[in-house]
Amino acid sequence: MALGRKGARRIVVDGTVYRWRLRRRPTYSQALCWSPCTYAVEHADRPGTTLVVTTNQPHLSNWLGGQGNPVLPSDVANAIALALRQGWAPTRAGSPFHLDQSAGFSPLL
Repeated sequence: MALGRKGARRIVVDGTVYRWRLRRRPTYSQALCWSPCTYAVEHADRPGTTLVVTTNQPHLSNWLGGQGNPVLPSDVANAIALALRQGWAPTRAGSPFHLDQSAGFSPLL
């Protein structure tokens, strides 16, 4: 499934252009700080398999005031490089590739 162009940001990693997007509004689970923030990445010119990155931070727009850090372009670039090393093929069709970086996330209960 391709990312919508609206709200997607452009990033270049090793000479390849990607687009990434973070949901503006958190899911219900993210809003209650039960699950961490996630974002999606795809190849800008030939979208195929989408990379879904799970962070170890709460969504910044959560309802409980859980403190998190914004997702920075450098975080996205590092996640892309790691996913490529782990076998993500961004131009081939297929199921989303999940990169779990949620170690250390503790849900607020």
